[in-house]
Amino acid sequence: MKSIEVVYSPKLLPLYDLNGKLVVVIDILRASSTICVAFETGVNKVLPVAGIDECYMFKDFDFLIAAERNAVKVPTFDLGNSPFEFQNPLLAGKNIAFTTTNGTKALKMAKMQGAKEIVIGSFLNLSALCKHIEAQQLDVVLLCAGWKDKYNLEDSIFAGAVASQLSEQFTKTDDACIAAIDLYEHHADKLAEIIRKSSHANRFQLLHLHTDDVAFCSQLDYTQKVPKLLGEYLVV
Repeated sequence: MKSIEVVYSPKLLPLYDLNGKLVVVIDILRASSTICVAFETGVNKVLPVAGIDECYMFKDFDFLIAAERNAVKVPTFDLGNSPFEFQNPLLAGKNIAFTTTNGTKALKMAKMQGAKEIVIGSFLNLSALCKHIEAQQLDVVLLCAGWKDKYNLEDSIFAGAVASQLSEQFTKTDDACIAAIDLYEHHADKLAEIIRKSSHANRFQLLHLHTDDVAFCSQLDYTQKVPKLLGEYLVV
């Protein structure tokens, strides 16, 4: 039986062997949710980029550029990191270069450590993601992007949701996985309510966002698409 592990922060990733494994990158608020929305809208491909300056360079090529730092859209960029921005039907067929505070960093780290496959997970594609994981028959690492290398609540709950759904098909090899499952199962009927207690949700309140990103990102199965990293690009 294949194994499933949970990593609560990219800072912990060097402690794990990713060779030959499937890594699910999780950044519920908001990068992984936004990427799922982008592909549901019809975006062609997404290029995860580590830095703002590097991302901006792609403006001169066939890309729209999207950047967020500390939950705020970077000025002069086409897009930020709210899923509502990526519902625009005019984005269909476009290529997007994308950099965020936490999510794109986690993606880059997983790639550097030799994961066999890297996919994007969110509540918005939970069922499709679990079906995809089952079909691959690989050991699985659920990588929480966290907040600036620190633990966060919403990513951990989602890791628990995935591990809970796959618990009969995969061996739970670490206490982090067991704890994530308990956290999710205790709050499964009130996801948005518990996620609103998170520090990141409170940052949104302080920023007076005009959209309810927490409610949106807590939805189940908005899409059946599972974005996957092929080379340098996320595609479906």
